[in-house]
Amino acid sequence: MAGKRLPFFPRFTGAFLRAVAACTTRVRVEGLENLPASGPALVIGNHSSNADGMLLMAFIVPAMGRPMGWLGKEEALRWPFLGWAMRQNGVFGIRRGAGDLEAFKLARGVLDDGRVLAIFPEGTRSPNGALQEAKEGATVLAVRSGAPILPIAIVGSHRFWPKGKLLPRLGRRMTVRVGETFTLSMPKGGDRHESLRLATAELMRHLAELLPPEQRGVYGETVEAAGRS
Repeated sequence: MAGKRLPFFPRFTGAFLRAVAACTTRVRVEGLENLPASGPALVIGNHSSNADGMLLMAFIVPAMGRPMGWLGKEEALRWPFLGWAMRQNGVFGIRRGAGDLEAFKLARGVLDDGRVLAIFPEGTRSPNGALQEAKEGATVLAVRSGAPILPIAIVGSHRFWPKGKLLPRLGRRMTVRVGETFTLSMPKGGDRHESLRLATAELMRHLAELLPPEQRGVYGETVEAAGRS
């Protein structure tokens, strides 16, 4: 599964996490043919469990063959060994209290360099696995960077490792579903706030379509409306 260009540590991390997954759950991965072989990519995913990022590291990063960038707290990167391991897995540090502009510039720089960046547009884990309203920062980054967007839906992770639980529930099945890449533009006309809201709904629709109806949450009607048009 490991790509030729993937450095040792992400390969090792992926192998280790897949071994852990094999002992604790069953993971089905779909749509790997949609992974871009080169160029920038903004990976967006739903977020309802601590397992979500680990699943991307275990199955998507090795299949793509390229490291995936993440934004994390700068102080966490100073932790003994763990901070070093986070850096080796593509985590970029953001200073606590730093403005959104600094995080945006760092994220934009990753994409401008032709690399892969992963974000969870909701900003925090869903308590029940259903999509919550997304933050608009992901939309602004997608529009201004012009990078292809790769939606990856994670089905069932909220049942495996629910928010608020210290340990996962063994044996629960999960699916990692990779969609087709797309680009996003801001709708013309109307005020900026409304255009941004519509663009965010469009961003999340691509992700919601990969999820079962019970996990589409606030974007369920957006998917239904697109199906009627």
